[in-house]
Amino acid sequence: MEAVHITSPLSAKTARELTAGTPVLISGVIYTARDAAHKRMVDALEHKESLPFSIKGQSIYYTGPSPARPGRSTGSAGPTTSARMDIYTPRLLRAGLRAIIGKGSRSAEVREALQRYKTLYLVATGGAGALLAQAIKKAEVVAYEDLGTEAVHMLTVENFPAIVANDTYGSDLFEQERAKYRRDGR
Repeated sequence: MEAVHITSPLSAKTARELTAGTPVLISGVIYTARDAAHKRMVDALEHKESLPFSIKGQSIYYTGPSPARPGRSTGSAGPTTSARMDIYTPRLLRAGLRAIIGKGSRSAEVREALQRYKTLYLVATGGAGALLAQAIKKAEVVAYEDLGTEAVHMLTVENFPAIVANDTYGSDLFEQERAKYRRDGR
């Protein structure tokens, strides 16, 4: 299947058009956030405080980029395990987040929230952080600088490769692929 070119922030229409298993190339702006930043953002929302950036329609990539070498916008920027963010994800989806990017499958609660809030979960190739960093054209810390590499960065990306793992209809690429290898069809 040929990759679909998409632009972040994503429209609701774009999110609806993509289905589990579709490879995508993302261009535009995505934000980074890991565990500590997620906790701060959810705490802010629970206390009715503003987030450090407008989350509506945005994409968050679960990574903590390593420092940039001279002449590069960032160092290695591979995905971190998404399940670590499961406790925070439904609240951020409710706030208007449109796509999340990481690696690994998600909990039943997150998969339900993805469908309820019409949000995509995309997976990037783990172990390919240096390769993925080549798609990052600009990186700027926009929040929680005290967290170091786990600070929230705004990344400008061009043709950042990912695959739709969970679509807005509830389809799950991980389940689809596991089913291919089950002998009894369950």
